[in-house]
Amino acid sequence: MAKNKDKKTPQDTNANNGKQQDSSNGGKPPLPLFYQNPMPLDAKKHADLSMKKEFGFSFAKNVNAVPVNMVEMPQICHHYPIAFSPDETGTPVALLGLRDNENLFVDGNGMWLKNTYIPAYVRRYPFIFSEIPDSNQLTLCIDNRPEIVEKGEERPFFDKESAASQLSKDALEFCKSYHAAAQQTLVFSSELAKSGLLIEREAQINVEGNRRINFSGFRIIDEKKLAELDDSTFLEWRKKGWLPILYAHLFSGSQWAHLSRLMNTRLEKEAA
Repeated sequence: MAKNKDKKTPQDTNANNGKQQDSSNGGKPPLPLFYQNPMPLDAKKHADLSMKKEFGFSFAKNVNAVPVNMVEMPQICHHYPIAFSPDETGTPVALLGLRDNENLFVDGNGMWLKNTYIPAYVRRYPFIFSEIPDSNQLTLCIDNRPEIVEKGEERPFFDKESAASQLSKDALEFCKSYHAAAQQTLVFSSELAKSGLLIEREAQINVEGNRRINFSGFRIIDEKKLAELDDSTFLEWRKKGWLPILYAHLFSGSQWAHLSRLMNTRLEKEAA
């Protein structure tokens, strides 16, 4: 299942035929966050395969940040602090935890915190687009892991006529929408990174037991620099619809307190 290829985004590294990619494998880039074995869906090869009905969010329990698209930032800001990556892409991310390898929004049963917006990057899993070698197309892949894929007919990827099932059609449409939003986000975040508005920041969080957690390696918008933005750039960004996105980021700063509360709750359970 494929669509025409667009520009790559910093959120999705090319997954080549489901093979693990790292620095020890010919210098190829690593696989995207969460994905271990992306497999291009093929009607002939995978006619008998199905996606397991319930696998929860345990795949995301060991990450403390995920990429977000600009269109969802007005929703993200009500639940998570938003930061930007320190590289030239300035990728916006939702911060999910304060310690390495810990997502405070996923519990021990693999359930996401109730009444909390789930970022699109997480909801897209286990599907993803990847580039077909020597082709101008992107193909729909599934993360081929035993906890995700099984033989059966309950949630098949293809029907008996080898046509895409409704599950695969819905996944394809979601990935199309996600990919388009990621392209828009890349333009926005790259421009923001070049603007000089982003500054390095370190958060110091006081938690239970008179402990302090230092959280660093991210950037935020400097409000003073934003207020001093020249008129031509400000008007250009307003026409592009970027101003609400900037303000969503600034508003999200209030969610650091939410992260602290979740961290304290987690520490209390660990100490019990």
